[in-house]
Amino acid sequence: MKEFTLRALVIGLIMCVVLGAANAYLGLKAGMTIAATYPAAVIGMALLRILKGSILEENFSRTVGSIGESVAAGAIFTLPAFFIAGIWPEFATTQHYLESAAIMTAGGVLGIMFVVLLRRVMVEDVELPFPESVAASEIHKAGRSGGTGAKFLFGAMGAGALIQALGQFKFFATAWEKWVGFSKSVIGLRATGEVGAQSGILLSSPGVSPAYIGVGYIIGPKLASLNFSGGLIAWGLFVPILTYFIGPTLIPEGAPAEEGTWVAMAANVWRYIVRPIAIGGMLVSAGFTLFRMRNSLLTGIKRSIGDVKKAATGGHVTVRTENDLSFKWVMVGIGAAALATFFIYNYFAGDVAAALVATVVMIIAGFFFAAVSGYLVGIIGSSNNPISGLTLSTLLVAALLMVALGMKGQAGVAAVLGVAAVVCVAAAVAGEMLQDLKVGHILGGTPWKMQVGNLVGIALAAAVMFLPLIVLHEGDVAAGKMATPQYEGGFGSRALPAPQASLMALLSQGIVGGQMAWPLIIVGMLMGFGFILMQVKSPMLVCVGMYLPLETTFAIFLGGLFKGMVEKISAQREHNAAQKARVENNGVLLAAGLIAGEALIGLLFAAFAFWEVKLFAIFEEPSFITSLVIFGIIAWILIQIPVKNAGRPDEPAPPSAVF
Repeated sequence: MKEFTLRALVIGLIMCVVLGAANAYLGLKAGMTIAATYPAAVIGMALLRILKGSILEENFSRTVGSIGESVAAGAIFTLPAFFIAGIWPEFATTQHYLESAAIMTAGGVLGIMFVVLLRRVMVEDVELPFPESVAASEIHKAGRSGGTGAKFLFGAMGAGALIQALGQFKFFATAWEKWVGFSKSVIGLRATGEVGAQSGILLSSPGVSPAYIGVGYIIGPKLASLNFSGGLIAWGLFVPILTYFIGPTLIPEGAPAEEGTWVAMAANVWRYIVRPIAIGGMLVSAGFTLFRMRNSLLTGIKRSIGDVKKAATGGHVTVRTENDLSFKWVMVGIGAAALATFFIYNYFAGDVAAALVATVVMIIAGFFFAAVSGYLVGIIGSSNNPISGLTLSTLLVAALLMVALGMKGQAGVAAVLGVAAVVCVAAAVAGEMLQDLKVGHILGGTPWKMQVGNLVGIALAAAVMFLPLIVLHEGDVAAGKMATPQYEGGFGSRALPAPQASLMALLSQGIVGGQMAWPLIIVGMLMGFGFILMQVKSPMLVCVGMYLPLETTFAIFLGGLFKGMVEKISAQREHNAAQKARVENNGVLLAAGLIAGEALIGLLFAAFAFWEVKLFAIFEEPSFITSLVIFGIIAWILIQIPVKNAGRPDEPAPPSAVF
């Protein structure tokens, strides 16, 4: 049966770039990525069915297509940190492109090679259920005898792209906000005097974004509510209370306090005071996430050591479905990646000893976290893999070692971020690769062909994934200059917050560069402990919600509400398990399509801004009433279509709880 064919490779590579770019857009704007496995499976199946391709070609195509998302995740969590930390005064240069491509290639190759060492033991382990791998394999099997669901995915992509384009052309207002002022007052503090206070609260609508609403739909009402609660804490508590007391001191006596002044002050308070507090909360939340997974993590580390010994003594294998890349080439790959990484670190740090230590840390941490990432994917799937938490652990270790070696300033910060970037890409790629290898194990794929396909995919992703980052960053910088009023665009801005990269930059600067705003970070850490004591299900999601603009978290919350309404309707109609699974699958495909559609067309408009192309406006002052109609259309897509396509009760069940 055909497997590694040119057409499957080309389709996979196109999906690798497109889905990777879409995830880069989403991750930088909303701080989250979506699993590319299912969209890649559906698109690959749809195209290869037209070409009469085999199921192994579909498996190969999906494997290559989904690896771009993991490279993108590693890139967006770390590369913008070089700019935010001031290591790269300008982001879009040829030198930085080459550095980024080298980091992504080294990390990606290491991730693949580490997984080759671990594949046989992990994919055959009965204790690892690999829920998303099983689901993906069931999609392929179901696709051989019926529909693929591609019509939902592609239809929603068109809708998401159209809505994003209409928003860019000002057919409707993309958000609404209103400042409501509080009257001036004086608060007596008895013996310590009195303090003048005046402020207000900024009311905001959800952003009209199919992508954010799609994200909320996928994560569901409970997690979307947690994320929105962070926005409410930031904009309903911290910003009003801080501006209430510091506002009167910033406005000269007798000067008129106009609404624009208050709005700008509130935005700066959120950006320079509340966000560092949120980062402190994220730090504790990441530690708590790893602590909660401590048993799985320790088991994964112990197994990884034993698995390497088994893999090294495995001998020659003649069965096609058990053939990996040869052990010799794996060692060559690891050695070459390590050597390349050493030169990268030496280039950043300008110190051979520090570069050598950083390389050793990167290899050890990279292997352990690749193994742990693969183990966690085997238990909970790649969608829930805590890559940023694992990377944060590496960053802390690397930063403390750099301090111990006497490295200071920008060189030390650059070396720490370099270690974190390679490990982040390696861990993300390893988790995704192992998940795909498990799908191949179920369907009868050939491991070495999938591994070679992913190496090609990584080479392409490393070569091109820096470009969407440039377009988004430079496009936002240019958009900020053209906006009225103007704003400072780029990574870390309101439109492109990049929360994980900001966290990496702040920590590396704080530990190595000694530039951390410790009082705010400590307050945030105490807040994070408070969330843990309150048994908040995901303190990280709350803190990320504080870091993101309110219209973003509000839109995510709206998506969660739509998902909750679908579940309620499904329960009222007494759908059986098969119908619920169909509603779930179709709904998530529609949400994924909305995300991909907005992300791809959003990249196009970012490119227009990058080239300073002035867009025409359908309305100079677009109405928010039209925006309400857009919300209604998105609600119809995400609620009515899945419920209407629940199917008959006696129809066979689709893949169980696929997404």
